[in-house]
Amino acid sequence: MKLRIVIIAVLGLALALYLAMHIGLGAVFSAAVAVGWSGFAILCLYALWLFLLLGAAWYVLLPDSCRTDPRVFVWARMVRDAATEVLPFSQLGGIVLGARAAIVHGVPHPLAFASTMVDVTTEMLAQIAYIALGVAILSTRAPRTSFSVSLTTVFVLGLVLAVLASGLFLALQRFGHRIAAKVATRFLPGAVAATAAVGGTLDTIYRSRARIGLASALHLSGWIASAIGTWIAFRLMGARVDLAVVIGIESLICAARSAAVLIPNALGVQEAAYAALAPLFGVGAEFGLAVSLLRRARDIAVGVPILLIWQTVEGRRAFAGRAGGNH
Repeated sequence: MKLRIVIIAVLGLALALYLAMHIGLGAVFSAAVAVGWSGFAILCLYALWLFLLLGAAWYVLLPDSCRTDPRVFVWARMVRDAATEVLPFSQLGGIVLGARAAIVHGVPHPLAFASTMVDVTTEMLAQIAYIALGVAILSTRAPRTSFSVSLTTVFVLGLVLAVLASGLFLALQRFGHRIAAKVATRFLPGAVAATAAVGGTLDTIYRSRARIGLASALHLSGWIASAIGTWIAFRLMGARVDLAVVIGIESLICAARSAAVLIPNALGVQEAAYAALAPLFGVGAEFGLAVSLLRRARDIAVGVPILLIWQTVEGRRAFAGRAGGNH
């Protein structure tokens, strides 16, 4: 498993370097450096602000009887995204660590895992709407070439598959836990209570359509707000790009990253998508790659301190557990 991850990461890095050299390393780095330290700080602070919105989208899913400190879910979301973007994990690994971070801060196991699953689902639903918006922008703002038409067709097919996958994922959450409970009763009696607790919490969360709708709306706002952050990056580099165009680019980048869910950090996929999509909307490929470079630098600058704090909290908890066991 580790060897496979290393091979994929090396191939992705090689692709990213090839694209940068093909477009021109000098042009890419010049565009990125034009942002300056103050501009880079603005991008990092903007990214931190987004966690408030994403944490709120998770928090509003909680039943009234299970309310806790909303800061816990902001922090858990920070850990989730930092692990996804910095550590050599797939997006699935980051999701698990995010749930773990919530548990460490006192959220019951069933609530942490059930709310995580629903949060991922509502984010997926919002993402589908976001990508559909991007496809609409692509079909109306990009020149009608054979490449753009083919790309639009690919993304439309991807949207159809995403809708089917979301429906299946939702059905598994609503009805699959009952099957899991029957299996656990027969083969894993020790897991019956935990399975039933998670399933019951899922049912409780899904009973409120208002909570599901609000969480989805907040996630859609988060996707658009993230695109605004990219638009700020383009402006700081001196590229004059319409916000609608940036939303189109970012939503389709989002689709490409989702398709590469098993590739750590979407390494290479993100760079290839920026290099291909930016010129379609009249933006230089060097600016697209520069934004990708800035995005990764920002994720590291924001994510590494988050992971260090998280590791410190985990270490203290483990140490306290060992100390308590010695008494």
